[in-house]
Amino acid sequence: MADLYERRSRPVLDRPVMIMALEGWIDAGLAASSTAATLLAELDTEPVASFDVDSLLDHRARRPILRLVAGVSEELSWPTIDLLAATDEEGHDLLLLVGPEPDHSWRAFGNAIVDLATEFDATMIVGLGAYPAAVPHTRPVRLSITAGTDALAARWGYLRGSLDVPAGAQAVIERFAADRGLDALTLWAQIPHYASGGSYAAGSIALLENLERVTGLALPRGDLAVDAADVGERLDDAIARNDEHRAMLRALEEDADDELGGPGHDGPIPSGDELAAELERFLRDQGGT
Repeated sequence: MADLYERRSRPVLDRPVMIMALEGWIDAGLAASSTAATLLAELDTEPVASFDVDSLLDHRARRPILRLVAGVSEELSWPTIDLLAATDEEGHDLLLLVGPEPDHSWRAFGNAIVDLATEFDATMIVGLGAYPAAVPHTRPVRLSITAGTDALAARWGYLRGSLDVPAGAQAVIERFAADRGLDALTLWAQIPHYASGGSYAAGSIALLENLERVTGLALPRGDLAVDAADVGERLDDAIARNDEHRAMLRALEEDADDELGGPGHDGPIPSGDELAAELERFLRDQGGT
């Protein structure tokens, strides 16, 4: 699979975790992409491999950006898919897979990623995602999980569902890794459906907190807390000015508290059927794209 990418460096890493945050699939509130952007901005990274975007991407769907200055075309900026090495805030090694989700050659791409993870003796591959759900912004963000094995999915007690859905490239990597005996999972943040169209930093914070929980990494937050507070204030203000919106929020809060046995209580989680219904609704809205 080496012809699918160019090796940029061969760092010596001590059993890193690989984090996947590919753009283009389910990412409500931009929670996963904002998480990746925070890590890229706050951590020192070293390019390990750059993938052949001419063979992996449809440039009509992901066009390069042309820079024009006074009518002169000065520069083209092409999309990139990169594997980067970094070190967390306590000196633990990690790998970051970032860039757009490929349009082509998913089997070859998935195998190449697992090959690289195996080469660096990665302990785990963790993907990030987010989907809209009937949850209020006034309660902590909850997470669900997909994983390559039942034991791995059950280890931390996140919400689990049973359903057939179109898969993303990260799901291919997760499955291929599991087939080769490597732990792989994806963390999914539940984003309030009424806030899923814009940036929802609270979802990114939840992903980072739970990424630390399952991996033992120590990761930066950047300006996410400030952004989350700003979004929360704007949502509070918008909802306060509309009686129907206030009633909707109260109903969502009551449902959330009933499911969890009250605010801050670790009680029963929503059923797999409830997750399935919400996710299937979202996928239908996406038109299968």
